[in-house]
Amino acid sequence: MTAAAASSRIAEFWDQAIVPTLVEYIRIPAKSPHFDEEWRAHGHIEAAVGLAERWCRRYMVPGTKLEVMRLPGRTPLLLLEVPATRPDLETVIVYGHLDKQPEMIGWRADLGPWTPVIEDGKLYGRGSADDGYAVFCALSALRALHEEKRPHGRIVVLIESCEESGSYDLPAYLDALAPRIGTPALVIGLDSGCGNYEQLWATASLRGLVNGVLTVEVLTEGVHSGDASGVVPSSFRIARLLLERIEAADSGVIKPAAFHAPIPPQRSEQAKGAAKVLGEEIWRKFPLMPGMRPMYSDLADLVLARTWRPALAVTGADSLPPPASAGNVLRPKTSLVLSLRLPPTVQAEAAAQQLKALLEANPPYGAKVRFDYAQAATGWHAPPTEKWLEAAIDEASGKHFGKPAMWMGEGGTIPFMAMLGAKYPQAQFLITGVLGPHSNAHGPNEFLHLDYAKRLTACVADVLAAHAAR
Repeated sequence: MTAAAASSRIAEFWDQAIVPTLVEYIRIPAKSPHFDEEWRAHGHIEAAVGLAERWCRRYMVPGTKLEVMRLPGRTPLLLLEVPATRPDLETVIVYGHLDKQPEMIGWRADLGPWTPVIEDGKLYGRGSADDGYAVFCALSALRALHEEKRPHGRIVVLIESCEESGSYDLPAYLDALAPRIGTPALVIGLDSGCGNYEQLWATASLRGLVNGVLTVEVLTEGVHSGDASGVVPSSFRIARLLLERIEAADSGVIKPAAFHAPIPPQRSEQAKGAAKVLGEEIWRKFPLMPGMRPMYSDLADLVLARTWRPALAVTGADSLPPPASAGNVLRPKTSLVLSLRLPPTVQAEAAAQQLKALLEANPPYGAKVRFDYAQAATGWHAPPTEKWLEAAIDEASGKHFGKPAMWMGEGGTIPFMAMLGAKYPQAQFLITGVLGPHSNAHGPNEFLHLDYAKRLTACVADVLAAHAAR
């Protein structure tokens, strides 16, 4: 079968079998447990897993073993085991997840998180790109190999439902499945990004994350600001002072050396290559207000700032009334949600303890200060890529996109990768995904670029075949 014919069959399968099911999946508000503590009672995660299970049973290749695992107290895990076409071929893990981020405000008037809409080749809705497409992509690639009678190794497809909460249920499943998984030679992760929709992108690294709440208390109850201001320091100002210990407000540079790491020369070169390909789209892809400019003028610097340098964001707040309800009151406390992104090689738990110590030490004016971190996820740095895999990735990109593959780090965190990297240090990794410009996975108007997903599926099939042929 020609490359064009194979790609056409995959695209047709997507249109006929996958897209209608993804439309159903988007309607399910399967928010991750961190955002829905009553997930068991609500049943949305079970509904999403059930939808995927039924679809897989309908379309899986002969010989596939399918199981929904439910360890006590854990979110369910969808497991598919596809036998190798030859007994001498090694195991490959393919990874994705079905849980979703919460709704987020700011959706276009005619869109919504649970309202699937197809427009201009994009499927809008929460979870479409992050990461509902993954299980369908994986099985579609395997169907293509089966139909074309191309060899492949033993494939273990792991689809979890706790990723957006930090994958805290996954280690228990990996331990329980260790005898069945064995030692994989290749891991393909489908939960990452792409710099554009014109070629295959492989992820070279992922930043880590410390996520927690900084609370500053100055009073036992609010008092008239005209009476107290000038005598009682504002809890918000104290919070500002504490944040200044971590981040230089004028530049955004993170001050403590413990949160930085050396950037490998290869990653610096890849950043330059990505900057050359992407140009100003590196920053123009974001919905900046008119007149806004990025933090750095050098494009390669922007790539590295997003992938290898620490950065702080305040992502939420409490004890701050909305403007319409804000009276002249000096508030008793301020709580800020802090998200500290870490370089891939910085150990997150140590960084979290360091961050807590820095914020809580010697509080200004004797205020009551507390930093409670809920998540400390170490990033991931890809091991050296073997020549066969590098060639397979590049050839697949050229075959299905007409352009060479690109390598770039990602700014987000996939806790699964750090777990797998530590558990299987000898494995090779292809971490990729569909989260490209404007796809907005955690924000409003999330979409899946359908043509890119189809081509990515064909690339995954080719890499699986190359692994068997090496």
